[in-house]
Amino acid sequence: MEEQQAQVAAPKVDPAVAHAHDAERKRQCQALEMQRERVLSERTSNPYRRSALANALADIEEKLAELGWTIHM
Repeated sequence: MEEQQAQVAAPKVDPAVAHAHDAERKRQCQALEMQRERVLSERTSNPYRRSALANALADIEEKLAELGWTIHM
């Protein structure tokens, strides 16, 4: 009974909107993954540049985590 009431109270999600949202999330993840790979591929002996790259990597991985991304191995 409670489950039926919860289903009635919950708004219906349009499948087209859900699909568009999933597609956008996937595009964002792909863009961030490409940025992550570029940062990981950079090599430098400059400590300031290394620090900037580490900060950029942390920021990218934080954004990916917010999107539900996990490391693919």
